[in-house]
Amino acid sequence: MKDLVWDQILSVGVDEIDDDHRKLVSVFNILNHAVVDGESPQYLAATLAELIHCTLWHFSHEERLMLKHRYDAIEEHKAEHQELIKSARELQQELLRANNPVLEEHIEFLERWLTEHILTADLRLGSHLSQVM
Repeated sequence: MKDLVWDQILSVGVDEIDDDHRKLVSVFNILNHAVVDGESPQYLAATLAELIHCTLWHFSHEERLMLKHRYDAIEEHKAEHQELIKSARELQQELLRANNPVLEEHIEFLERWLTEHILTADLRLGSHLSQVM
């Protein structure tokens, strides 16, 4: 698997959100490398937990900005955040419960999860924030 590269395509035009996304991409790539390198299940679980933790923090950050700047689509965006975290936690539980290895298909799922959210919901949010900040 190749690294996920943060570039201008993933920019939402708001520096503090883009900085968060860069961090998420970095942790995603650490997990990706850990899978490729055959790291222990414990290390993979810890890295996935870190990715989820960083994502939760980031979502909280976005939601604070949405409240402060009166984003009309806040409820829809928050619902998407909740669904994404639910999916990631289900994957985490599946891997922990069965002591299964993290596979390339899991990495692909997480990559889609991250990039699709940025390229859809976060771009709309970034457009709004760029106008009001």
